[in-house]
Amino acid sequence: MAEATPTPLDSIQAAAEQVRAQLNLKAFDAEGVAHLANFIRAQRGQLSPADRPGVVMALGCFLGHCLVQVYRGEWGTGRDGTTGVGLGGRFFFNPFYLVDAQLNEGESASVAAFFASVPGRLKTPPAARKAWIS
Repeated sequence: MAEATPTPLDSIQAAAEQVRAQLNLKAFDAEGVAHLANFIRAQRGQLSPADRPGVVMALGCFLGHCLVQVYRGEWGTGRDGTTGVGLGGRFFFNPFYLVDAQLNEGESASVAAFFASVPGRLKTPPAARKAWIS
């Protein structure tokens, strides 16, 4: 019997699980994201340029998997070809960008603050379409 070929989603989930285990987190939830934000805060300025892409990738997988688990998101590819998580059929978030932003900007770009803002974003009704031509 032939073994199944791993998919990109399998790789993302494996990386997320590895981060969860390494950070000794119980679940892919808001508490895990809060710990992730603290970990990122501690790593700011500590990462070598060579290590940074791998760290951003791994931590982004964890953040994205938390979005999938807590907010019933779905991994996918955005219009620009980036990998991210779609939510509510209206939003697409790139968790790798969010991790990188916190590494660059600090607390003003906290992944925990973003994560906490998601329910409000999902409740906001879509903007009405403008009828420019009558």
